This record gives sequence, C-alpha cells and structure tokens, in this order.
Amino acid sequence: MEALRKQATRLREQVAKQQQAVLKQFGAGGYGGPDGMITDEAELQQHQKLEKLYISTRAGKHFQKDIVRGAEGYIVTGSKQVEIGTKLSEDSRKYGSENTCTSGSTLTKAALNYGRARAQIEKERGDLLKALGTQVAEPLRAMVTGAPLEEARHLAQRYDRMRQEAESQAIEVSKRQAKFKEIPGNAENATKLEAAEAKLQDLKSNMAVIGKGAVASMSAVEAQQQRLTLQRLIAMVEAERTYHKRVLHILEQLEGEMMSERQRIEAPPCPTLDNMSAPPSYEEANGVYASHMQNGSAERMSYFLGEVTHPYQAESDVELNLSVGDYVIVRKVTNNGWAEGECQGKAGWFPFGYVARRERVLASKMAEVF
Repeated sequence: MEALRKQATRLREQVAKQQQAVLKQFGAGGYGGPDGMITDEAELQQHQKLEKLYISTRAGKHFQKDIVRGAEGYIVTGSKQVEIGTKLSEDSRKYGSENTCTSGSTLTKAALNYGRARAQIEKERGDLLKALGTQVAEPLRAMVTGAPLEEARHLAQRYDRMRQEAESQAIEVSKRQAKFKEIPGNAENATKLEAAEAKLQDLKSNMAVIGKGAVASMSAVEAQQQRLTLQRLIAMVEAERTYHKRVLHILEQLEGEMMSERQRIEAPPCPTLDNMSAPPSYEEANGVYASHMQNGSAERMSYFLGEVTHPYQAESDVELNLSVGDYVIVRKVTNNGWAEGECQGKAGWFPFGYVARRERVLASKMAEVF
C-alpha cells in the first residue's frame, strides 16, 4: 500500500506539472485563471495541514503497532518463562518435602523456601503479562483497527480525490474560456463555459466543506492517538516497575532466610553458661562498658548490629529473650561475657557469644530491630 501511494503521488505531481503547462499556454495565472482558480491561501494551508496530519497519524499508527507487537512478544516469551519457573518451583518444593537427609535439614529448608519464593515470583510475572495484555496491547490494538481513524483517513482521501477532480475541471474551464474568446458571441460555447464554471464552483464548495471536516476529524484522531499512546506507555512502565519492585522484595526476603540458615549451621557451637556469673545490674554496669579482649583488658565499644545465632531464654527481668535470626542493637559489652542491647523494642542483657556481628543487614530486617 505504501508503494502504491508513493506511485500515485508521483503521478499526481506529473499531472500537476502538465496542468500548469496547459494553464500557462492559455495565459492563466492559476487554476482556471483569476475567476476559476481552485486554490487560494486558506485552501492551500488546509491542504498542507491535512497532508501533515495524514503523515502524523500514519506514523502514530505504526508506532502503536510496534508497541502491540512488542507487548505480545513479551507475553509469549514471558508465558514460557512462567511455565519453566512454575515447574522449578514445584520440583524444589517436592525435594524439600520428600527428601530426608541424615546430615541435617538445611538444604530441604532452603529448597522449600526457594520453591515458595519462585512461585510468588511467577505469580508476579503472570500479573505483569496480564497487565501488558489488558492495559497496553488491547487498547492500542482497538485504536489501530478502530473506526474513527479509518473514517478520518477515508475522508481525507475523499478530499484528495475531489481536489484532483477540481484541478481537472479548472483546466476544462480554461479551455472553454479560450474557445469563447476565439469565437465571441457563440451561444453553444457560452453555454458550455457557463456549465463548466458552475461545476467547478460546486466542486470548490464541496471540497472546502469536506476538507474542513477532514482536518477536524484527523486533528481529533491525532490528539486521541497521542494521548492514548502516552497513557499506555506509562501503564507499561508502571506495571514493569511494580513487578520488579515486588520481585526484589521477594528475593531479599529469600536471601535473608538462606543467609541466616547458612550462618546458623556455620556458627560455632552454642557457648556454655556454666562458668558465667549473673548479668550485672544497670547500676553496677553504668559508666564503662567494654568489649572482651584476649588479654582481659577492656576498651570502649560503639553500637553495632548483631544477629542471634543461638536462642536464649531470659532467666530474670533484666535479661532479654532471643530467637535465632533476630537482630539486636548491641550497646554494651562487659568483660565477663554479657552484653546489653535492644531487640524489637525491648532492652536487656544476654550472653554476648549468642550473637554474631553483622556489617550488612537487609532493609526489611531493620524494622524488626525497633
């Protein structure tokens, strides 16, 4: 269709040149002379605007098709990824629930956690693909194939055909005028000239009406096309952003669970409390709090985050209950093995050997500290 349109445009240009040559031969200054010209400044501007609108809406239509094609391709490949990921999730959970390892349950727990997280990720991917279909591809496809665009383009093409017909009629009027001048007073020539001029005037009137309507329709379609395409692009970006944000949260949570489990099994054996004295009271420990050094000396210590590696059950009101995986703000460490800190809004003493210092903590875990 594009090749045919270009060929038709070239033919119209050739015909226009031939028409101009004929008009010059008859001594006219435009289409049909001063009285029969079909083009004036307003009509020319309307014609040029319609040409620009036609090109703009055609480019917009092609861009909408590109977006639809891209979204559909993403849906096809994404659906295959969902299928693969779902199968991996099922296999991981099957291993975690059926396998009985004699050396521990670390891997089975990791497999169960991974299977659960993978299932959540594939659900989020499915929601993304659904959004790409319903919020992006379908609305754009409806506009590409919709009636408003086609009707506006047909109206513009009708105006173009009528304009060509008016150009041809202007040449006919010029010929009739020349014959009338050659034989003045000839009734037949006068009648034919009058009929040709009347037809040209009708064509000009109809062309003006259709051209005005075509410009209005194409302008409305162009505005709607621009607005809808931008809205769908924004919807696509928002859907992808939501997907990646949720997947990141799932992966962070999964990483935290796996890292805690690995640190738990790699941690040294639970330290004994047999030789430890009771934790000091806050009054006794007030002032200097030091970290335990190999030579028994003491030095001041700044706050740091520690992860609980062994559970601890408080034996007095001044002690703190600890569960594996909890994070504690360690504020004070004494040289007799006790530490003071805060966890989940509660403060108290606990064995320092039951926590491990952490330099990096997931953002989702920070809320559990306070």
